[in-house]
Amino acid sequence: MPCNLSCDELSFSALGTCPHCDMALLKKSDLRQRKELVLNQINIQEGSGVFLIEGGKGKVDKPIKVYYHKPKNFNADSKILLVIPGAGRNGDSYRDAWIEESEKYNVLILSPMYAEENYPFEDYHLCGVMGNLNLRNSISRIENTNMVKLEEDKFTFTINTNKDEWIFNDFDRIFDLAVNTLNSNQTTYDAFGHSAGGQILHRLAVLGSTSKANRILASNSGFYTLPDFDAAPPFGLKETGLNKEDLRKSFTRNLVVFTGELDNEDETGGTLLRSRSADLQGLHRFERAKYFFETSKATAKEMQLDFNWKLEIIPDVGHNHRKMGDAAAEYLYK
Repeated sequence: MPCNLSCDELSFSALGTCPHCDMALLKKSDLRQRKELVLNQINIQEGSGVFLIEGGKGKVDKPIKVYYHKPKNFNADSKILLVIPGAGRNGDSYRDAWIEESEKYNVLILSPMYAEENYPFEDYHLCGVMGNLNLRNSISRIENTNMVKLEEDKFTFTINTNKDEWIFNDFDRIFDLAVNTLNSNQTTYDAFGHSAGGQILHRLAVLGSTSKANRILASNSGFYTLPDFDAAPPFGLKETGLNKEDLRKSFTRNLVVFTGELDNEDETGGTLLRSRSADLQGLHRFERAKYFFETSKATAKEMQLDFNWKLEIIPDVGHNHRKMGDAAAEYLYK
């Protein structure tokens, strides 16, 4: 099935994985087109499938595909997991990576695909908190690396303080639709996100205090939004409308900063942002994960707030969503 990204137009001479979206390559003769989906028609059957829902507030006309896997032993008490894809927005292959665990642990998998043409960087990675980014004039790729450089002095943006328009509300809505369709008894869901998905989920913990998410595993994020009211987004909370009470709720969430120990200076997978503020967090993802956790813990202590977040380091794994997903399944459900 096509992933509906620009790389659908690319051709390769041998089987393997796409370097853009990380999907398995297929022979053109084996490609099958999806049946046309009907908006808001949700029919979750046993096995793998997809349904289409309208976008959230301010983006109703920008639909979201939700790829699912319903295990054969699913029942009203089965857990529900949202799997948030990385920058490739490849909800189908992220869902596929969890099929074995779905059946093993009897967990319903829901993986949303946000089309890049409808949900650019600010709406996906940055969760709709920021807008009007002048990335063309402030960001450049560092040749022969997996890095991009942001010149913060040239970077301009606006801040959207309307929480109803942030991406986190979509996750609760997807969960509620599945619960109602399947007559599930679940009142909360777990969430796993890798790379860009990890960015989204740690921001859910920091910014989304009313979310129905229970255990939140933010895996191998490129950079972090710190619980810092003096730093501007996307590196802090200045002018976002949040306050100390919001942070109190955030620090009580079940956030796990999930990081591979080999996602370090030798890792070339994914895209890594370099900038003055990002580099203060560390020069690679492993350093940044530890910095985010320790800085947040220190902030909670200084504010005399309870702190419930955890740091989980996965040995011998780098920037690999499948291996991190395997570790996440074991962490959550074994």
